[in-house]
Amino acid sequence: MSRPSEPTGRRARRRAAVALCLLLGACPAALRADVSARDLPVLGDASSSLISPEMERQIGGQFLKQLHSALPTVNDPILKYWVERHISDLAQHSQYHDSLMQVVVIDNEQINAFAAPGGVVGINLGLLLAAEDVHEYSSVVAHELAHLSQRHFARGIEEQRANALPTLASLIAAIMVGAVGGGDAGIAAISAAQAASQQNQLRYSRTREQEADRIGLNTMARAGLDPAGMSRMFERMQQAYRFTRRPPEFLLTHPLSESRIADARQQVQDFPSRDYEDSLDYALMRARAAVHYADTPQAAVKRFEKEVRDHPDSAPARYGLALALSRAGQHQQAIALGDELFTADPRSILYVAAYAELLIEAGKLDQAESLLAGNLNINPDNAPLSMLYVEALVRQEQYRKAEEVLARQSRLRKDDVDVWYELAEVSGQAGNIIGVHRARAEYFALHGAYQKAIAHLEYARRLADGNDRQLLARLDQRIHDFRTALRVARS
Repeated sequence: MSRPSEPTGRRARRRAAVALCLLLGACPAALRADVSARDLPVLGDASSSLISPEMERQIGGQFLKQLHSALPTVNDPILKYWVERHISDLAQHSQYHDSLMQVVVIDNEQINAFAAPGGVVGINLGLLLAAEDVHEYSSVVAHELAHLSQRHFARGIEEQRANALPTLASLIAAIMVGAVGGGDAGIAAISAAQAASQQNQLRYSRTREQEADRIGLNTMARAGLDPAGMSRMFERMQQAYRFTRRPPEFLLTHPLSESRIADARQQVQDFPSRDYEDSLDYALMRARAAVHYADTPQAAVKRFEKEVRDHPDSAPARYGLALALSRAGQHQQAIALGDELFTADPRSILYVAAYAELLIEAGKLDQAESLLAGNLNINPDNAPLSMLYVEALVRQEQYRKAEEVLARQSRLRKDDVDVWYELAEVSGQAGNIIGVHRARAEYFALHGAYQKAIAHLEYARRLADGNDRQLLARLDQRIHDFRTALRVARS
């Protein structure tokens, strides 16, 4: 007697489970055996596709949770703001039109960027150190957006649908290892997964990389950026890692050849010749990243003092020096430089935020609070200004007010782990213990730790007033949501 067919929703969740467990490298044998080749439909069939856009979003969501669990991410609100805004602006000129994009900035000096199913874009902060101008940097981002717009993940499976599961394993594993910085064991695992169809997969990979390059060049041209930045970036990476035993993760997951560089150069000839200006904002963020990765604050001070001597009118050099002096405890000099930059362009979010940061570190909290409050009236709910405003309020022990600002940010940036972490901390300082557990639950859920999330909400429920039916209903609904997510993850 044949087994009854599963409901559509359950079938979809089961296929997602296969994809996700392969992503995590822990697919139970029973689950693998239960999904045979005849269960895997051809892409393009909207009613039963293996990797539909909705499936990609599910995979991307789980992938993002794994990233949060496995990697250190940048919690600097100013750097996050610029990276997110730049990617969003560039996406407006690309073929990727899904508004549900997730951006994560990895705290790693290695050159790397990656795109994962469902609109996840990851950028290593080290990419800003490697790319000397915004055009070079944008070439890498535009390339990743092209991978998303062309659905290369799904197409890779379609191209080898006869071996769908091995292909799925190798493609997702390649993305994950590329994101986390693999290591020898990770590279070996990918090699094993790809062994059955290595030559075909390599050909498809090269084709997709070239397609992403060409589409990325068009994205850059439409955005008013220099398409030649792509070949310059390729050449820079090739020269920097020509004699190293292990290239950066970006080159491991995006193979670079002479023909690919030559093709990028050739494609540039199709675009009109013109002069391109660099981006001051990019240069500021590059200086900020350099201070972040300096061995010591004093080493950063020496570096940027030299840059200021060599280029006295350079705003990025003075910006970097101001940050370095602040972190070295030389607050008076830092504020003097910060004040000059801010006065020159008081409407710049990057200058306002940096100046406020310098004031906070110097203990000038009233001045910082006033500056941030005024600018938040002009730019309501701006993320870096709001997070710095919270810092100023906390240092003045205005915990309830800081909690209100963070609660607003948590509604606007519900997938931002840093917001939930800070909200849990500030809620504790404000004496809102239920709020602590609710925020921690959301934080753990974003890491895929649903059991911990449920435990926090159940504790919050025990603390809640039995007469507050609205709060109890919200807690019960969230517990239900996390239990459902846990069952799906385990199915």
